[in-house]
Amino acid sequence: MKDLTGTFGNLYEPVKALIILRKTGESQQSDYYIESYDMDDKGCPINGHPLSVRESNSLAKALQAGEKKAQGFLTPKDLMPPNVLHLNSGADGYVIWHTPPQPVKLLFTENLGIPSAMAHIPALVWKAGKGSLQLFAVYAAEFEETTPLFYAPFFNIYPDGRVCMGNVRIRIPNDCGLERFMERWQEYFFNSYFSHLIGGHEPIKGNIVQLWQQLTANAEPFPTEVLNPTPYQLKNLLR
Repeated sequence: MKDLTGTFGNLYEPVKALIILRKTGESQQSDYYIESYDMDDKGCPINGHPLSVRESNSLAKALQAGEKKAQGFLTPKDLMPPNVLHLNSGADGYVIWHTPPQPVKLLFTENLGIPSAMAHIPALVWKAGKGSLQLFAVYAAEFEETTPLFYAPFFNIYPDGRVCMGNVRIRIPNDCGLERFMERWQEYFFNSYFSHLIGGHEPIKGNIVQLWQQLTANAEPFPTEVLNPTPYQLKNLLR
């Protein structure tokens, strides 16, 4: 069974129920009557009464706050961050961005025989939505639609770039701004333990365990010549 607890947000309890009644006649217009119910501690409606002006105003404020919160999703603080390659802020919004070659702290499970330590990684292209992440490596410092993508040289990644996050609980709030959204996904990825290759997938030329044993033991730049090309270009990440 799949553990869905990581998809849960804040818990809500019922506090009010509304029933909308409509009276229809011969005219084209209809009359509406709204009845409001409070909820008892068991979640059952009680104390039915006409919806008051005060309750109407409270409901309107709640709806406006919810709409404003949803509109904040993937909104940049100021100018668009320079490392963003593509932004889709629709209902199923996602972001594509890149990060440069850099040293990061990598975590490995004990069975791999690789120490958890700082190591240099190549430039990466990330694509993330609210609940999923794809990751690829790149040679390029400048990007266009035909930029070729390489397999990210890590464990726990499928051949199509999808990242298996294991038991990491992904929590992206509905009002998460663009900068924090990218930061959260990078934190989720680098704070999870690498444990295994998926389905015989070979992301690099040679032995990936020996590669990371070497890179965690010294401060060498990542050897990009070991990256294996994918059949994808940057344009394939757009949908």
